[in-house]
This record gives sequence, C-alpha cells and structure tokens, in this order.
Amino acid sequence: MKYILILVFIFIGYSRANGQELPANINSDSSNTWQHLKYDFNTTWKSVKYSITRPLDWKGKDYAKLGTIVVGTMALSLTDEGFNDFATRQNDDFPKVVRDFGWYFGSPQNYFMANAGLYGFGLFTNNQKVRRTSVLIISSSITTGLIQSLTKSTIGRARPTQNLGAHEFNLLSSQGGFHSFPSGHTILSVTMAHSIAKQFDNVWTKTGIYTVGAIPPISRLIAGAHWLTDVIFSAALSIIVVDSIDNFLYKKETYGLRKPKSTKVSWNLSLSPNKIGVVGTF
Repeated sequence: MKYILILVFIFIGYSRANGQELPANINSDSSNTWQHLKYDFNTTWKSVKYSITRPLDWKGKDYAKLGTIVVGTMALSLTDEGFNDFATRQNDDFPKVVRDFGWYFGSPQNYFMANAGLYGFGLFTNNQKVRRTSVLIISSSITTGLIQSLTKSTIGRARPTQNLGAHEFNLLSSQGGFHSFPSGHTILSVTMAHSIAKQFDNVWTKTGIYTVGAIPPISRLIAGAHWLTDVIFSAALSIIVVDSIDNFLYKKETYGLRKPKSTKVSWNLSLSPNKIGVVGTF
C-alpha cells in the first residue's frame, strides 16, 4: 500500500509544483463538498455507461481494429510458452522490492484505497484536476474490471503455474488456476498509470509514470502468473478504455476543462514476428 501512496503523492506534488491544477476554491463547506460528491458520482456513472455502450456506435474501422487485436493476440500466443520460460528464469535475479511493488500496485484493495485517497484530496481541496483524474481512473477501472471478470471466467485460460501449456482452456471455470486471461494486475496498474500520465505534457514525466505502471505486468510475467498475451491484451484494453472515457469527459467539458491542443501520446498495439508490445508515439 505504501508504494502506491508514494505514486499518488508524487502526482499531487508534481501537479502543484508545475501549476497544472485549477485554483482551489476556498469555499469548502460541507454543502459545497456534498454537491461536488454528487457531481463526481454522476460523472462516474455516465462515463461507465458511455464506455460500456460504446460498441453500439462502432463503425467498420472499429470492428477492424478489434479484429486486428484478436487475431494479433492469437498469433502472438504462439510465443507464450517460450517467453514464459525466459521470464521465469529471471525470477531469482529480479529485486524483491520491485516484485513486491508490482504485486501491491496491482492489488485491487490497495489500488482502490490509493485512488480513494487521491479522490479525497481532490474533493476536500476542491482541486478540479485531481477530481477529474480520479473519476477517470475509477470509471476506467470499473469498465475494465467488468470486462476482466467476465472474460476470466468465460475463457478459463490456464495459468502458466498449472503446467498445462498456453492453449489449455476450461470454459466458465471458477478456479483461480484457470483465470489467466486477462491480467488483473496489468489492467489496474496500466489504467492508473495511463490516466495520471495523460495529465502531463512533459515527456520525461510521462516516461517515469509509464515505467512505474509497467512494473506489475513485468513482475507477474517473471513470477509465472501470466502469459505474455495476457499482459499485452490487458495493457491494450486499459489504454483503449482510458482514452475513450477521457475523450468523453472532454467532449462533455466536465469540470469546465476542454481538451488541450498540446500533443498527446498516441498509443498503438503492435504485434508482428519482430515487434511485440504497445507503442507510444510522443
């Protein structure tokens, strides 16, 4: 838990130091706070509703992108077993403190407690930027969490620790050993990292935040808890959902904020024989 709080405080501190927040409203009485709480709850609800129903408005190109991700993931799965052997051999040389951070950062209870602390800071200081960021995180987490829960139990993919191979499935399984796809730790860590990184324009700041967000996926691979495609698909899902909700919030001009004209990071899933991963273009 302490590791996640460090990241949250870094975000708050850096934001204040660089003047990237809206001025706090000194009127912080209980009635004002209650109105903000209701506004945030309503915004979260609308964001989740929008993201879940978004496929109803998809066009041909959207289905083409989905098809590319599915086919690419299936093709990449051919490398899962070989990559798992390589990753797990690094376990003894991987620093324990980094492994611990990876587990704690992606653990649901710690994750939501940290975001509750972030939101509480934004609410009681009337910091619109922090409130919006926290709403973006929780809305995206709810959406990806629903998708993750449904997919895990429906697909029932065996974890590497089951020693059954990368293509063993037990559909509709309730056993944790068959809940490998997708990776919950990856979804939560990438969702928070991407949501926070979007608030900054500085390339090095973004790089630092994404580096921290990448620790849980890497640690889960080294621990042999997930296949490579579990992690890659989860990262892509988180980025897509966060970007979708972020655009929705800007479109509705929530918190009085409009989408900045400065260049943002463009993310694309890259799956080919000699290139694997989620590529960000600054």
